Amino acid sequence: MRDPVLPAIPFFLLLLILEWLAARRLDQLEPREPDRPARGGYAARDAWASITMGLVSIATTAGWKLLALLGYAAIFTYLAPWHLSADRWYTWVIALVGVDLLYYLYHRMAHRVRLVWATHQAHHSSRYFNFATALRQKWNNSGEILMWIPLPLLGIPPWVVFASFSVSLVYQFWVHTERIDRLPRPVEFVFNTPSHHRVHHGMDAQYLDKNYGGILIVWDRLFGTFTPEVFRPHYGLTTQVDTYNIWTLQTHEYVAIARDVAAATRWRDRLGHIFGPPGWQPARERPPAAMLRCES
Repeated sequence: MRDPVLPAIPFFLLLLILEWLAARRLDQLEPREPDRPARGGYAARDAWASITMGLVSIATTAGWKLLALLGYAAIFTYLAPWHLSADRWYTWVIALVGVDLLYYLYHRMAHRVRLVWATHQAHHSSRYFNFATALRQKWNNSGEILMWIPLPLLGIPPWVVFASFSVSLVYQFWVHTERIDRLPRPVEFVFNTPSHHRVHHGMDAQYLDKNYGGILIVWDRLFGTFTPEVFRPHYGLTTQVDTYNIWTLQTHEYVAIARDVAAATRWRDRLGHIFGPPGWQPARERPPAAMLRCES
């Protein structure tokens, strides 16, 4: 069960250093927009918070995968109607496409269900968009673990499932940059690219809840969540979290959910705070639609 992410780490760091050095030089040559970071720029504390969260996520993800292995092995052994061989090319095609489709569905849910958003929002908390931001990963992978269950049920060996998701993670690293412009149209039509993913990280109303794809952008085109990049996004959360404390960045939304649930007086409101979209409020307190949209 060698994880493809581990041998990729030196390349992640190399690209991060090259982008950081280039950003320092280009920052001197390119005009900076008022009150906005330079394109592809770095802030030392922000980048270090992202890198630290990524290092911790390696350990937490390994723990979640160990738990998943036990369940997946049981499903694969006792419930799968057939067993696909890892030596067959089509097994890998099914696994990679299956992981990518399930990732799209999970990712979309993570932006529309507040409890799941609490696990994912740390990745969006940086106001910078660079290779360091790609490493700002969540520590709670429980949602993805549950989302992958159909794959061992289809007879895909558990280690192939894990390897396929790691391939997806490695691919998604390079799309976190402002230094790569649009690619040729056929590539942009099929694959997730930096241009598409910049939109996903944008906090602008036009970009919210768009472009969830991991490797393929065709899922967004098929299911109506695709939006092209038409201007440079503003990055971060709609309500920014002004801290570099990695524990706070990972847990503040759980705390906010607990606070809202404790303040609610009706069970339907408590459930709404947990399972409603981010920014959900009881009907009697609901703000205008435009304001509610900005909180999603």
